[in-house]
Amino acid sequence: MAKAPVLTPQDKDFPRWYQDLIGKAELADNGPVRGTMVMRPYGYALWERMQQELDARIKAAGARNAYFPLFIPESYLSREAEHVEGFAPELAVVTHGGGKRLEEPVVVRPTSETIVNEYFAKWINSYRDLPLLINQWANVVRWEMRPRVFLRTTEFLWQEGHTAHASYEEARDYAARIHREVYADLLRNVLAIDVVLGRKSPAERFAGAINTLTLEGMMRDGKALQLGTSHELGQNFAKAFDTRYLGADGTQQLVWQTSWGASTRMVGGLIMSHGDDHGLRVPPRLAPVQAVVLAVKGDDAVLAAVRESAARLREAGVRVETDERADIPFGRRAVDWELKGVPVRVEIGPRDLADGTATLVRRIPGGKQPVALAALPELLPGLLEEDQARLLHESRARREARTTEVSTVEEAAEAAAAGGWARIPWARLGPEGEARLARDAVSVRVLVAADGSVPVSDDAPGTVAVVGRAY
Repeated sequence: MAKAPVLTPQDKDFPRWYQDLIGKAELADNGPVRGTMVMRPYGYALWERMQQELDARIKAAGARNAYFPLFIPESYLSREAEHVEGFAPELAVVTHGGGKRLEEPVVVRPTSETIVNEYFAKWINSYRDLPLLINQWANVVRWEMRPRVFLRTTEFLWQEGHTAHASYEEARDYAARIHREVYADLLRNVLAIDVVLGRKSPAERFAGAINTLTLEGMMRDGKALQLGTSHELGQNFAKAFDTRYLGADGTQQLVWQTSWGASTRMVGGLIMSHGDDHGLRVPPRLAPVQAVVLAVKGDDAVLAAVRESAARLREAGVRVETDERADIPFGRRAVDWELKGVPVRVEIGPRDLADGTATLVRRIPGGKQPVALAALPELLPGLLEEDQARLLHESRARREARTTEVSTVEEAAEAAAAGGWARIPWARLGPEGEARLARDAVSVRVLVAADGSVPVSDDAPGTVAVVGRAY
């Protein structure tokens, strides 16, 4: 009788595969309240690496970290009508505290534009205070109707940036800089996801924004996942909160603003972009553990070689961990590390040690080979970079192979139903065609220029809509 697979095969049931992997790779568990999650240490380690990489890029773009309260007075949200209308179905509202009904209900933070603007209006007085570039790492709450771990949870972790500028052009350029130098750089060069950059259609735009820039990745089942957004807010919030500055010419002027964010949804995107039927495959530049050195047996000589090899790899700049758990069968330990997607396993047993070698197992391309122990520190960094490039190439090849050029709404819907994306001229689709696609659960994921760049406006000549089904 054939042995049952560790995970449900992707081609049999992709959502079940996703849930199986999250559990068996020890990434997360469902929380006690519907739609919440508990991130387990390995899942949090993945997020922590993303956070570190994002934080460095955000600071390089000039923003500084701050923190704003979790509770927001309900009256703040009511000041920007379009914004509150967009978030109204998802709000969690506190009406009682300390055993008493509150005089004014408070909203548990769904996003921070309103409370940030309350303080920007205090802090900004003259043009010398601009630009004001703030980021915060926080949790937010949005009451999801169809939760899924990492992808859509009632509470999730993220960063949200908020900036104020003296001109429209400066705000526009900064939003584009975050889009390109922070999010696109992270997703392509660290997470190895070949995202498509562009604009959201007016119907998909962030509530209260005049433009939303997005990054869309194709998952292994052909669906799209939005992995980060950067918004031009114009002067909508500045008007609502009277956020003005004294210009160099002596006149009072409203600021121009941006906001931008990326969340733990990226962990879900990582899983669905690179995972296979054996588990995760973590890009080496992201991996909390790039190599694990396993003792096949627990004798003293093997354990000493395991520790020495790990120390030499650390000196070579490899993030490494040892597995000396001889009381657990070796095969089970190997499967556990395979599920977690650690890029390289270095397996050392008595026979390997006698030959002065180790068995090198590469998770991303697969396969194993004997390697001299002395050669490991010089060999591994290059192999890790090869595997990083391989994942990005696979991501790009999958998207290109499953994207179809079409000219009608019907063809676009067929391409999405077949498990891929369609590219259709926006002039042929338009808002009416977008509404027709929505009836089949197909959405416009991103608007791009004909050459694949970000269009200067929604209706720029040659603009193409990329459509598909999405998470």
